[in-house]
Amino acid sequence: MSCCAPGAEMALDLDTGTSVLPSSQEVRLASRSLGDGLHQTDLSVPTVHCGACIQTIETALGKLDHVEAARVNLSTKRVSVRWRGGEVPPLVAVLGRLGYQAHLFEADTDTKDKTLSELIRAVAVAGFAAGNIMLLSVSVWSGAEGATRDLFHWVSALIAIPALAFAGGIFFKSAWNALRHGRMNMDVPIAVGVSLAYAMSLYETITHGDHAYFDASVSLLFFLLIGRTLDHVMRERARTAVKGLSQLAARGAMVLRGDGARDYLPVGEIEQGMLLLIAAGERIPVDGKIARGTSDVDCSLVSGESKPRSVAPDDTVQAGVLNLTGPLTIKATAAAKDSFLAEMVRLMEAAEGGRAHYRRIADRVSALYAPMVHLTALATFLGWMAATGDWHRAMTIAIAVLIITCPCALGLAVPIVQVVAARRLFENGIMVRDGSAMERLATIDTAVFDKTGTLTLGQPTLVNASSIDPAMLAIAADLAAHSRHPYSKAIAGFAISSSQHKFDAVTEHPGFGIEATAAGSAWRLGRRGWAGWKARTGGEGKHGYGGTVLTKNGMIAASFVFKDALRVDTRTAIDQMHNAGARVEMLSGDTAKSCAEVADVLGVDDFVPCLLPSGKVERIESLARDGHKVLMVGDGLNDTPALSAAHVSIAPATAADIGRNRADFVFLRESLMAVPLALDVSRKAGSLIQQNITIAVVYNAVAVPIAILGHVTPLIAAVAMSASSLLVIGNAMRLQGFATGASSAIARQDRPARAGALAKSS
Repeated sequence: MSCCAPGAEMALDLDTGTSVLPSSQEVRLASRSLGDGLHQTDLSVPTVHCGACIQTIETALGKLDHVEAARVNLSTKRVSVRWRGGEVPPLVAVLGRLGYQAHLFEADTDTKDKTLSELIRAVAVAGFAAGNIMLLSVSVWSGAEGATRDLFHWVSALIAIPALAFAGGIFFKSAWNALRHGRMNMDVPIAVGVSLAYAMSLYETITHGDHAYFDASVSLLFFLLIGRTLDHVMRERARTAVKGLSQLAARGAMVLRGDGARDYLPVGEIEQGMLLLIAAGERIPVDGKIARGTSDVDCSLVSGESKPRSVAPDDTVQAGVLNLTGPLTIKATAAAKDSFLAEMVRLMEAAEGGRAHYRRIADRVSALYAPMVHLTALATFLGWMAATGDWHRAMTIAIAVLIITCPCALGLAVPIVQVVAARRLFENGIMVRDGSAMERLATIDTAVFDKTGTLTLGQPTLVNASSIDPAMLAIAADLAAHSRHPYSKAIAGFAISSSQHKFDAVTEHPGFGIEATAAGSAWRLGRRGWAGWKARTGGEGKHGYGGTVLTKNGMIAASFVFKDALRVDTRTAIDQMHNAGARVEMLSGDTAKSCAEVADVLGVDDFVPCLLPSGKVERIESLARDGHKVLMVGDGLNDTPALSAAHVSIAPATAADIGRNRADFVFLRESLMAVPLALDVSRKAGSLIQQNITIAVVYNAVAVPIAILGHVTPLIAAVAMSASSLLVIGNAMRLQGFATGASSAIARQDRPARAGALAKSS
C-alpha cells in the first residue's frame, strides 16, 4: 500500500540519506523478556499489506533457529517474534532478503496519519486525470476523426503518464519489490492490469485506432485507490482505541537524581528504580510505588473506573493513571515497555494476529491468489484468442479477470472482525490476547470460576483479629508481608512496625502458604492441613471455619477467619452464563462450608472445595476428557496452571502478573459481567467471520466466471473488487452496534461514576 507506515519512520544516515537498519545489539535492547528464557521482538515492516506477505514472512521467520513463533499484524504493519536463547536470530537480515525493510517498532503517538495522506493525494491525482481524460474522450466518442481524434488521444496519453507514475506508484513499487525478490503479492496483477490497459491504449494511438482506453486505465486506478483508502480508514477506525491509549500515555517525567538534581526524561529513558516527581494534572508514565505524598488519582484510562481513589505512600500505581490533587514522588517498578499500559496496548494490537482456524484457512487461500489469478487470466486470454482471433478483445477480458479476482475480501474476512471485536471488548474494559482466543471462547460449554479474588473481590478482611494473641498476630503479619495472596494482605495490615521479626529464610509455596525459620523455630502461615494439625487454640469454633492458621513447629498458634465481598453483578453474570448454555462450576482451596455459602448465593451448579493448584488442573483435565470445552476464570498465582490447562481463560487485571500473562482475556473493571460479555461478543464475531468468508467466496465464484465470459470491463472489475472488500469490512463493523445484556450492565455500573466525574469537571 504505502512505503511508509505511521509510527514506523525509517532511520536515515545524514551523510548518505540511506536508511539505517537496526543492529543486532539494538534489536536485543529493544526486545522484551517474557521469562523462562523467552523474548519478544517487535519490528515495523511498512510494506506488508496482504495475505501473501503474511504467509511469506511468518514462514521464513518461523524456520529460524530458536524462533518459537512469528506473527504479523496487518493493521499496524507489525511483526512480533518470540525466540529463546541469548543471541538474537537474524530477523532483520531475513526480512531484508525477502524484500521487507524492517525497523524497531514504536507505538504510534503521532496524530497525523501519513499513509492516509499519501492515499488521499493519490486519489486526488488519479481523479483529476480521469476527469480530464473523460472530457477528451467525450469528443472522440462524439465523432472526432483523423488528426483531431489522434490529438485528443495523445493529450490523454500525456495526462495519464504522471497519474500512473504518481498515483499508480503505490501499486507499482509494491509489485516490483515483490517480483525482484522472487515472490508475488496482490499488487502484481493490479500493476500488470493497469500497465496493459495503458499499453493497449498507446498502441491504438500510435496506429491511429478509432478508440483508446486511457480513461479506463486511469479510472481503473482511481477506483482501486478509493477502495484502498476506504479500507485503510475503516481499519484505522477499528483501531482508534489503541491509538487513543498511545496518545494519552505520558511522554516523560521529571526524574529526581541522588544528588537532588532534577532532569526531565522521555518515557523511553525511564528505568526501573528511578524516583519520579509527578505534579497534579500529570499522568504517571510507568508502573511504580508511591514513595512520598498523598493524592487522588483517576484510573479510568487503565481500568475504566472514573471514580477517583486516594493513594498514599507504599500504594502501587500504574502507567496511564492521572494524578489529580497533590504532588507525588513515585519509584518506578518497571520500564515503559513493561508497564501495564504498554501491556494493554500490546494486547489490543495482538488481537488481529492470532492464528484461529478461520484465519489460517483465509491466509492459505490468499497466499495462493497471485499465481492462480495469473494462470486464470492467461488461460482466459488464450481461450478468447483461440475462439475469436481478436487479441484486443482477448487482452481486455484478461485484464478484467486480473482485476476482478479479489483476495482482499477473503484476507480481510477474519482479521477485521477480530479487530472490531477487540475494540468492542476494550470499550467495556476487556483485553483480548489474540483472535484465536475469541474463537475458542465461542465454543465453550463449561465455565469454571476460582472463588477468592474472582467471584469475590479478593480483598478479604480479617474478622477475628480481636480473639487472636497480639504477639502471634504480629508474627503472622510479618510473615504475610512476604506474599501477595489476598489473605496474606489482610493479615499484613496488622503488622507492628516496632516488632519486625527477623526470619532466617522465607519461602512461599503457592496454594499452601508461607514457611520461615527464626531462632531455631519453624513457622508456617497458610492452609491448615499443610501448616500443622496439632491444635493449641480453638480459634475456629466460634466462626465455624478457620482454613488459614499460623503454626510454630507444627503446633497451631493462631487461626484466622476472613470475610470477602462478592464482585459487582456476580449473580447476574452467573445467570447469563447459564442462559448462554454454559454449566458453571466453582473451584477453591477454601473449606467446603465457605464454598457452599458462596455457591448457594450465586446459584453455581457445582463446586469442589479444598483444592490445591494441581487439583484444579486435574478437575479441568477431567472435564476435557469428558468432552467439555472449559473456560477457566481465575486470578491467583495458584490459578496459573489451571489457566494454562483450560481451553480458554480469563483473569482480572488484579491477578498476579504470571496469571495475567497466561490468561487469554484480562478484564479491568470489578464487574464479573465481563465474562458473559466476552462470550457474547466472541460468538457474534464467529458468526460474522463465517458470513464474511461466505461473502468472499460467493463474490469470487460469481464474479470470475462473469469476467471470463467477457461481460465485465476493466473499469467495472475495479469497482466490483473494491466493493467486495468494503462489503466485508462493513459487515464486520456491525459488531460495534451489537448490544448484549452484559454490556448494558457494565455501562450502568460505570455511568454514575462517569456522571460524577463530568459534574466535578464542569
